[in-house]
Amino acid sequence: MFLSEAETEARLDDLRRQRAALDRAIAEHELYLDLGRRLARPGGAAEPARSVPAPVEPPRPDPASGAAAGSPRAEPARSLIPEPMVATARPPAGDPPGSSAPDGATARQEGRRLIEAAEDILAEAGRPMHAAEIWERLAARGLTLPGHDPVAALNTRLWKRAKGGTVFRRLGDAVYGLAS
Repeated sequence: MFLSEAETEARLDDLRRQRAALDRAIAEHELYLDLGRRLARPGGAAEPARSVPAPVEPPRPDPASGAAAGSPRAEPARSLIPEPMVATARPPAGDPPGSSAPDGATARQEGRRLIEAAEDILAEAGRPMHAAEIWERLAARGLTLPGHDPVAALNTRLWKRAKGGTVFRRLGDAVYGLAS
């Protein structure tokens, strides 16, 4: 009729894991909503992203666990929300490791490096390629993209540049070639 202490602790651990997963999902959906609202504004000019407060409550200690008795629950809990991933690329050989460029400038430089590398990959292949193929070769060069689906992120970047009449030409669904 009643749960044993071990069963209760197991259930509490399970509920905490579910709460952490829900907190992550809520934070992700809030970010998507914010992005959608910024992109849906008339004129298409996206303003800088507002920082969305993450109302994540730290896990409460279990009063019945006896933290003073040295139980493993007395240790501080890890953050429930993962650190945001940042687009990173290998810095050029001439850049010092702690360069003082602002975050926006660094992100633009990394974005340019990514697009230049994609252009090099298409030129080396000598044929149109799918975004997934391009991504495999970019990843082999040590470049990364933020988000859950780096191929979709790369496809979006290439698609935007193909619309602008630059060096890329969109030939099909996520298939790109050089315009020249």
